[in-house]
Amino acid sequence: MELIPRYEYLEKIKKSLEKVPITVLIGARQVGKTSLINSFDFKGSKVQVDGQLPEINEIFSKSDQAVEFLKIYLNDSINGLLIIDEFQMINNISPVLKILVDNFPKLKILCSGSSSLEIVQKVKESLAGRVRFININSLSFSESILFKYDDILFDEYKSKYTLNTGFFIINNKIKTLLDYHLIYGGMPRVWLENEPEEKRQILYDIYQTYLLRDIRNYVKNEDSVGFNRLLQILALQIGNLVNINELSRSTKLSYYKCEEYLYFLEQMFIIKMIKPSETNKRNALKKMKKVYFLDLGIRNILIKDFNTLDIRLDSGALFENFIFLEIIKNTKPYSDIEFFRTKDGAEIDFIINDMSNTYSIEAKYKYFKKPTYIKTLKNFNEIKNIKKSFLINLNLNTVIDNIHFLPVYLTEKIFNG
Repeated sequence: MELIPRYEYLEKIKKSLEKVPITVLIGARQVGKTSLINSFDFKGSKVQVDGQLPEINEIFSKSDQAVEFLKIYLNDSINGLLIIDEFQMINNISPVLKILVDNFPKLKILCSGSSSLEIVQKVKESLAGRVRFININSLSFSESILFKYDDILFDEYKSKYTLNTGFFIINNKIKTLLDYHLIYGGMPRVWLENEPEEKRQILYDIYQTYLLRDIRNYVKNEDSVGFNRLLQILALQIGNLVNINELSRSTKLSYYKCEEYLYFLEQMFIIKMIKPSETNKRNALKKMKKVYFLDLGIRNILIKDFNTLDIRLDSGALFENFIFLEIIKNTKPYSDIEFFRTKDGAEIDFIINDMSNTYSIEAKYKYFKKPTYIKTLKNFNEIKNIKKSFLINLNLNTVIDNIHFLPVYLTEKIFNG
């Protein structure tokens, strides 16, 4: 199968390797980390190994063995690129990597891993200052243009479309991609398949073969029924507040077990929780968070619903989740993403602070004939003096009272326009 280059990630990898000796690609299984590694064009000697293989685990668990291996398969001076796929599977890998980069300054190391729990435990402390993490997500909207169509349409979207591009100017091929995202998510393998039945089969395989295998490593046998129930409940309430007391009652898991498994699901890149926007950050930590899935295809396989959007009751929730994914895929990893809710229940979906700008964003899965702004959004913008405010919808592109009604197809342009 031909590798389709994901240009922005390849550029991030290149820049990272120039700045630090070790670069680690992290993300859910099947989001394309290995394909990125294989398509990365390194000018120089390189060797690639798989951390899941027992013999590689044995070699790289000891620094002297790793050095001898690299002298044979890289070069005598150990000058070049070492690639380790699923590196977190190797025992004692963190101190070995430290010894390698400290003793061989011309060695660069590119790793991939799928479990943030294991990676954080094994890497962050001992490799401080030597490592940079790059979060690899499933396909963004613009990347899906490249996967579904070609470079020409992708380049047109990236270079010619702006925040001011009118709805009727947007290529109809691009418009069709929204439904694909809301129903099948953004896993690269799914986008390379044309048949709907095969798309569903791939998602089922990813869930059964990869996610459940990882889950079994952390979930106790006696908790498996409750955990599966927890996962399905979360899938049914995307974009809603998570009440841990209610989860505990519904799953028969303890409150603390629910907290533990929510943390686990975040570290496994299955869900993401965002906290409410509060002046007092301590108060924010005590309040309920909202939940989103990091891939809508996985979410839909969990609830076994691949119906078209016109007959679904959750189209609005899927749309909001999709906007969230576009936000995290197009903002800096250190950006702060929150939501705002008043005492009477009025809500702003997303408040984003990227250290340079603050944005307020509301998602509305509807066609607008004319701008009808949301009172809560307008009032919040005035109080917080927010200049970049967007109401993302299906068709309207206009500005009223400093609120930009923006077609969903241009969401990326908010941050990369």
